[in-house]
Amino acid sequence: MEPAGAMDSPGAQALLSPSALPGALSDVLHRLSAPEARRGRAAREQALGELGALLEAAEGGRLLADDDGMAELLGRVARALETCAAPAGEEERGGGQAERAARAGRLLLRVLGAAGRAGLRHVAGPVYLFAVTHGAERPWSSPESRAVAAEALASLLRAAGCSSVAGFLRGETAEDRGRFGGILGLLRPQLNKDSWKKNPAVKHIFSWTLQQVTRPWLSQHLEGVLPPSLLISDDYQTENKILGVRCLQHIVLNVPAADLLQYNRAEVLYHAIFNHLYAPEHQLIEAVLPCLLDLFPVLEKGLQWKGEASRPTTHCDAVLQLVLTHMEPEHRILLRRTYARNLPAFVRRLGILTVRHMKRLERVILGYLEVYDGPEEEARLKILETLKLVMQCTWPRVPCRLVVFLKALLKLICDVARDPSLTPEPVKSALLQEATECLIILDHCSHGQVKILLAKVLQSCEDHKVVSCLRKVHQASEAAPQQGT
Repeated sequence: MEPAGAMDSPGAQALLSPSALPGALSDVLHRLSAPEARRGRAAREQALGELGALLEAAEGGRLLADDDGMAELLGRVARALETCAAPAGEEERGGGQAERAARAGRLLLRVLGAAGRAGLRHVAGPVYLFAVTHGAERPWSSPESRAVAAEALASLLRAAGCSSVAGFLRGETAEDRGRFGGILGLLRPQLNKDSWKKNPAVKHIFSWTLQQVTRPWLSQHLEGVLPPSLLISDDYQTENKILGVRCLQHIVLNVPAADLLQYNRAEVLYHAIFNHLYAPEHQLIEAVLPCLLDLFPVLEKGLQWKGEASRPTTHCDAVLQLVLTHMEPEHRILLRRTYARNLPAFVRRLGILTVRHMKRLERVILGYLEVYDGPEEEARLKILETLKLVMQCTWPRVPCRLVVFLKALLKLICDVARDPSLTPEPVKSALLQEATECLIILDHCSHGQVKILLAKVLQSCEDHKVVSCLRKVHQASEAAPQQGT
């Protein structure tokens, strides 16, 4: 509802003379953008009330009427409304912010309708920014403001003739270049090191918008998206670091390697992300390690081994070395799980070159197999997966470690079989199965030595779960020659 008497204001009365409408809108826009309107609620409410009265009393067709000047003016009005709806530190909190945003959003919907197809390019950006700012559940939003934001986004897509947000941003036809560049242009003044924290929504707008644009459209905007992503990832707050790293990972996955290698961008990315590995927050490490794994193929694209010398160490080697160094003494369970969860991917990436890290890997594997990991046993399950991959990739080096691995696996099987804790039976079964598969692979790598060493254990053991695991190893060993393995 607009304030009582709004229709009696000078601006509303000017509608009696259509030629005076631009002047009336300009006057309201000036007062809405004035410092006193930004600081004072009363002045802002009065300006919004007069603007609502103007838009309500005007006829949509008469507002624009193919007039470029009026279209540009409506764009400025839309920008002022989006700024008014944006959250800011000095503004009222909670319901006050959300109520103001909902009111400004309803006025934006009127501006969008008044602008029509011809004036869409002037108002589309501010409407989009409002819709994304208030579309998700945030401290500055409410059910009402989120509903208005959803309506604004749907109306914007209909007006633009787009079936999705991604199509709106990148363009849905060969002739349509999309509006991603324009959105970045609106965000750019707020995405520098001095201003990006003044509006707490801008990082979320940028991140969400970036995620909508994929290959091959993103590469042409690389210069516009890379600096803000690095800026956000370099913040001292863990939440911002994670958000920035995810933006960087999206860029790595959706920009051609040649573009990332140009101007040494890939190395800049690597060092920016690598530095986060020293952080103790498991949520950040969980974001950093997959990002680095996606970046390795880009960094190593130009590396070629010619065979006459040892293969050069890679960025993956450096990261794995640091990860193993951190894993060995780590006692925090969430970090242990995070490291263990990503370790198999490093072994797959390095393959036979994992032998460079065998000593430290051995210590980590043995140490992690000994420690109970809670009901889900995620860390030990991932370490068993890592052990299988290590043995498969580096099988010539496995026989010299036969006794060490065999003792660790037997101890794990016995501990799990007799575990009186509340670990669910499916988890125990998964641990026993993975450990058994490790024994089978260990037996293959050692040419049947495991079967020989387990013969006496199989005869004297009375625990049926342990016996079942050992028999599977024995049967697999006997079947191997017939299968040619």
